[in-house]
Amino acid sequence: MFSPAKISRLTPVLLTAPLLLWAEMPTLAHKVEVSDNVAGLWHVEPNHNPKSGEPAQVWVALTQEGGAIVPLEQCDCKLTVYSAPYTEGETPVLEPTLEAISAEQYQGIPGAEVVFPEAGEYELRLNGAPQAGADFQPFELSYVAIVGRGTTPATSPSTQTITSTEATQTADNQSTENTVFGDGQTIPANQNSSRLPIIILVVTLLLGGLGLIVRQSKLFR
Repeated sequence: MFSPAKISRLTPVLLTAPLLLWAEMPTLAHKVEVSDNVAGLWHVEPNHNPKSGEPAQVWVALTQEGGAIVPLEQCDCKLTVYSAPYTEGETPVLEPTLEAISAEQYQGIPGAEVVFPEAGEYELRLNGAPQAGADFQPFELSYVAIVGRGTTPATSPSTQTITSTEATQTADNQSTENTVFGDGQTIPANQNSSRLPIIILVVTLLLGGLGLIVRQSKLFR
């Protein structure tokens, strides 16, 4: 017979054994954590290797003592995401909405789609309390995700400002490139520049001709 003290020491082992057997499979890299009489097996897709700016699916398979699965409908659960390391009282980076999903052999477990804003380490925390007649203890589980750099990094505010300024300058330059004459014809500015010497020559010849006519008229008086 086991004494109450021995049973108490064996409880975490009995609680996590089914999850540990599954987590040790070579194709998976799950993490199991125990809080009171609830164990949680974390998984992040794709392949525990999320990228910034790209959707990742996070799910937690919850079991209580004896190995029974705790579905989301029996858990008042909340998932929050913080920059790691987590500091008590800090504001979460994300608060994804949990939905009941089916993953691998688990049915109706809590899961959420998460888009990490930047590369780095994030701490995911799942808080839960029993509802719908469940008898497990309130719990808090955590998981640290290492997020790689995605293929579409977010544009920084400074880059957006520079881009906006360049666009404005381009528009201003385009507005001064064309000249509209009274007959409605539009002539590019570079053509105006090329015609300027011809216009000066014509004006010079006209003035010279007028001067010659004036001199000749004075001679015949």
